[in-house]
Amino acid sequence: MEVSWALIIALPIVLAAGLKQEPYKPDWASLDSRPNPDWYDKAKIGIFIHWGVYSVPSFTSEWFWINWKGNPTPSKGQQKKINDFMKSNYKPGFSYQDFAQDFTAEFFNVTKWVEIVQKSGAKYVVLTSKHHDGFALWPSKYSFSWNSMDVGPHRDIVGELADAVKKSNGLHFGLYHSLFEWFHPMYLSDKANNYTTNSFVKNKILPELMELVQKYKPEILWSDGEWEAESSYWQAEQFLAWLYNSSPVAKSVLVNDRWGRGTLCKHGGYYTCSDRFNPGVLQTHKWENAMTIDKHSWGYNRYSDLEDYITPQELIDTMAETIACGGNILINVGPSKDGKIPPIFQDRLYEVGNWLSVNGEAIYGSRPWDVCQNDTTTPKIWYTTDSTGETLHVIMLRWPASNVLYLACPQTSKKSVITMIGTKGRLEVTDKHILKISLPDKAVVKTNYAWVLKITNISSP
Repeated sequence: MEVSWALIIALPIVLAAGLKQEPYKPDWASLDSRPNPDWYDKAKIGIFIHWGVYSVPSFTSEWFWINWKGNPTPSKGQQKKINDFMKSNYKPGFSYQDFAQDFTAEFFNVTKWVEIVQKSGAKYVVLTSKHHDGFALWPSKYSFSWNSMDVGPHRDIVGELADAVKKSNGLHFGLYHSLFEWFHPMYLSDKANNYTTNSFVKNKILPELMELVQKYKPEILWSDGEWEAESSYWQAEQFLAWLYNSSPVAKSVLVNDRWGRGTLCKHGGYYTCSDRFNPGVLQTHKWENAMTIDKHSWGYNRYSDLEDYITPQELIDTMAETIACGGNILINVGPSKDGKIPPIFQDRLYEVGNWLSVNGEAIYGSRPWDVCQNDTTTPKIWYTTDSTGETLHVIMLRWPASNVLYLACPQTSKKSVITMIGTKGRLEVTDKHILKISLPDKAVVKTNYAWVLKITNISSP
């Protein structure tokens, strides 16, 4: 059923008149009171996918167009690199729009993508439906001739992936969406008028968001591009009130914190705060570490070398730290223009999946330990608990040379039992105030990169 945007704009008037009292009002105090659906905190791990026209030049980053043609450009250094690249490889007059015809996606196979995600151990997927260049990965009525059905692959990328994810066993589907578009004439006009007009929002962004929600029913709406204008310009509060009250995903959807200047790390279902946000301490509000396997780019970059990708050890380190501090981790990959997820991304994801297949109980459905998140005696130790708080998981990111682990935070009782996941038998423990735990031979343990000890019946300090 189509919902008129005029009705959403009129929602405050309807509420004031008392004609229909909805649970959530179009203001941040009300919207922020909505609890997140339970599935998100239990899931812990998601896969972010940045894919679009920028995957064709696949040079520098997904900000290729603005760094090339921005005036002023965000990065003069990047602009020179791009200008040199274009002069060496493309004819004069070649435009960013010309790249779209080569966004071919001939190897895009949703079955394979879902298989890769499932092997990674992730529980949700977030696809870039539209980045700041405005190119839509679905046949949007509000992006005529600049979408994946009209040009390039001539396919509904969002729709194909949404269907495949929803048919899979246990995966949740989410969509990234950029509010602003670098070079859209209506947006530039509103910006020139200091956002006193909002033609771009009323005629493009809000109808587009509703189209995505009604057609594909995402369980995550990952907003971005919020920093140039206030949330009132974006009509964010009105849209979220509709999303939470009347949309087809009103009960299951959750959103992040990028809905206008000043909302970052302040408003929304969960906070992202900044790209690659990883505070290292327990947070009071649910948060997410959106990070990249390629250290410098979210989109695929052909110029990246091996040292530009994080190692499996670094990835598992980041995951453990994030989960211990109450966050979820959203691990980004950038497919190539033909739709392949490059092998180096697959390798990193499979290493995470292999580790989780043994140690997943320390991650999925876990809770941060409010006593300690990491240990002061031994570096590279992070803690989580089970849902009851009675079993402690000790995530040991480095194996001690002496085969003896010292822990200052946990306190045990006579009922406590210490084991290592993936091995048999209890571990020998001496000392009461600083636990001295004798570890098994490293060769018998089934995992690499990190090892998990389990302590049952822990005592409160």
